[in-house]
Amino acid sequence: MIVDSKQNGFDRIYGNKIGVGLGLGGINESLIAEDAMYRGIEALKEFVGICNEHQVEKIKAFATSAVRDAANQNDFLQLIEKEVGIEVEVISGQKEADLIYKGVKIGYDFSHPALIMDIGGGSTEFIFADSTKVIKSHSFNIGTARIYQLFEFNDPYNDDDVQKVIAYLESNTKGFFEEVNTDVLIGASGSFETFYAILNKREYPENEFEDLPADKVLTILDEVIYSSLEERMKNPLIIPIRKKMAPIAAIKIKWLMKKLNIKTLTISPYAMKEGVIQSMN
Repeated sequence: MIVDSKQNGFDRIYGNKIGVGLGLGGINESLIAEDAMYRGIEALKEFVGICNEHQVEKIKAFATSAVRDAANQNDFLQLIEKEVGIEVEVISGQKEADLIYKGVKIGYDFSHPALIMDIGGGSTEFIFADSTKVIKSHSFNIGTARIYQLFEFNDPYNDDDVQKVIAYLESNTKGFFEEVNTDVLIGASGSFETFYAILNKREYPENEFEDLPADKVLTILDEVIYSSLEERMKNPLIIPIRKKMAPIAAIKIKWLMKKLNIKTLTISPYAMKEGVIQSMN
């Protein structure tokens, strides 16, 4: 994301995502696979080239779950510095959650306490917050890439596949939701924007917060969970990196919505990157 930073905010100049699958091939062994490193390097080179075209003055790069847990973290960071010429800051799960909250808060008023969910490949952040503070937050190592490589799944998924994912989620988040009292879920960009696109048959509107009723969301989640890989590969509204792992993200969202009896899903186009910019101002 490239922005023109101002005293009271920022103007977005450019935004893009490249899915590289950094956790594929090693995340559950606490390693970044060599081919994943080079996919990451190529993406960063492309981004730096775009930054140069826009005459960017300052580049900030951050690494999250896959890198912070990797035993070969330093090898990757040194390779980035050598090949790309930028330094990458590895941030904790707690800092990641705090930045996500700051990003969401740019455009969401938290008139009532709400739970933010940010689904990543390595981790998933849950942030229970109101307009003044984070009440409770945690970064759990239950990302889609971890789960995808941990189990064998049928194609399409069946009920047994769904249940083993739910059992894994329950086991790894035990106790966190006991004091989370809200029926509003805020989905931080990413997979949530993809599910909006499938539901509305159009791409997610840039920089807009969108409210979706729970019943419609649950219907589309079931559609994705029980879709075949071939069907997802043909769907232009699902970005390439999400085509394989979309059912896992859908299971996670449905599990949480049922668990907390969510009535409204609000999708936030802002998340960690916007939180970083806000912190710099």
